Formats: sequence, C-alpha cells, structure tokens
Amino acid sequence: MAEPLARLRSVTARYDRVTALDLVDLDLPEGRITALCGPNGSGKSTALRVLRGLHGAEAGAVEVAGRPLRDWTAKDLAREVAMLSQSPDAPPELTVQDLVRLGRFAHRKRFMGQSGEDHAACARALAATEMADLAGRPIGQLSGGQLQRAWIAMTIAQDAPRIFLDEPTNHLDVAHAFEVLELVRRLNRAEGRSIVLVLHDLNMAMRYADHVVLFDAGRVVAAGPTPEVLTEPRVAEVFGIRCRILELGSGDGRILVTLPGSVPCCGKPSAR
Repeated sequence: MAEPLARLRSVTARYDRVTALDLVDLDLPEGRITALCGPNGSGKSTALRVLRGLHGAEAGAVEVAGRPLRDWTAKDLAREVAMLSQSPDAPPELTVQDLVRLGRFAHRKRFMGQSGEDHAACARALAATEMADLAGRPIGQLSGGQLQRAWIAMTIAQDAPRIFLDEPTNHLDVAHAFEVLELVRRLNRAEGRSIVLVLHDLNMAMRYADHVVLFDAGRVVAAGPTPEVLTEPRVAEVFGIRCRILELGSGDGRILVTLPGSVPCCGKPSAR
C-alpha cells in the first residue's frame, strides 16, 4: 500500500475554547485530488491548516510526507507542500510576475537573487495558469478569476509535489470556478501533483475530486472514494437537506439536486 500524503491521529485542535477538531483520525491519499467538505464550522479548513503546520494541534499526532510534522523545518516543508489560504492579500500595485516570484522563497539561498531555475519555475507557473500575458499587470487591476489564477500561479511556482488549497473557488462565479478546478485537475493528471482542497460546492467535489473527506462538528463522518462518501442519505444527515443525486450519463458523472425542505430527523436547520 502506498504511503499516504498525510495522517492525523487522535488530533484535537481549538480556537480559544472552541473545539474545531475533536479526536480526528484521517489518512489522505498521495497522488489524488482530495476534497475536504462539510458545513460551515465543521473543521475542514482547520484540518488543512493543522496539516500544513499553520495551526497547532492541542493533542494527537500529525504526519506529512512520511514524517512527523514536528520534524520538518518551515523551509523544507514548504518545498514539499505548497498552500494557498483563504482570501490571501498583497499590495494591489504588485505585478503578477512579482507575486509569482514570491512562491520561490523556499528555494532561495540567503543573500542571493533569483536563479535561472527560479525564473524557469515562474515561467512554467504563468504558462500553466494562462497568466503569462498578464505578467506585468498590477494585481489590483485583475478580475476575480484572474486574481485567483495569479495566486495559484504563485503556489505552483513553489514546485512542491503537494498542493493545499483552502476554498480556491471562494467568491468566484461559476465560469471562473470551473476554470480554477480544471487547472487543479491538470496539475494532478499531467504533472502528478497531489491536491488537497477545501470545497463548499458538493457538485464541484463530485466532478473533480477522486477522494472526499466529509466533516461535521469537528469530526470525520466519512472518508473515501467520492461516490462512496457523497450519497443521498449522508448528505441529508450532515447538511440537513433533502436531495437527489442523479447520474448524467455519457461519462458526465453525477449531479446533486437539492429539494425543498429540511430533514427534521437530522436536527439541522434548512440550508441557507
């Protein structure tokens, strides 16, 4: 059996006195697109931050790329796992090219400028995200979809074999969301990068994810191949909604259709 990308064992994490993860056990597969899904506040973003060492676990063990998280230096971990957080920020006058160059920090030696390898990595990232023609444009002049692609280009330039994306389609319209997730699929299928991303949209998860981890109230409800995890009864249980999952045929996968009304037995409010 292949070594997993990451493991959590009995992990508990809190913000102040609020428990975000409650004794979570989890294995994430290497080489796949994994979506972390669940209602707001269910723990999915916290799990990603804990795995990347951006939020400390109060208890339990965290392992990434075959090593305990505590054994990684920040720079070495950045070479192995690139992460794009929710709503990243940078000065609006910064150009796309300069933003992408920031992704090379883990590879630079002290007191040295960009190497030829750095330039090549940035060029590849700009090409992969179709942002090369906008390299000289200030990020404050980009559309929402272009800006998200610029941030993803910075993440790609890090040249890490594993990429974590926290809600990469947040604030994007449907067309731009598909654009970003098609790029994610190319990075996985063509370049072999392992992708873990937080997604709210279950239809996007069904279309693009090989593996889904479903969170609820700080715990993992289910984890495994997408069709086995995202089922009508489980979606109803976790989200408190009535739904149907339909097979589209012709290789187009499945689609989830929500129905009016909540599921009273779940004890959850209607979806908003």
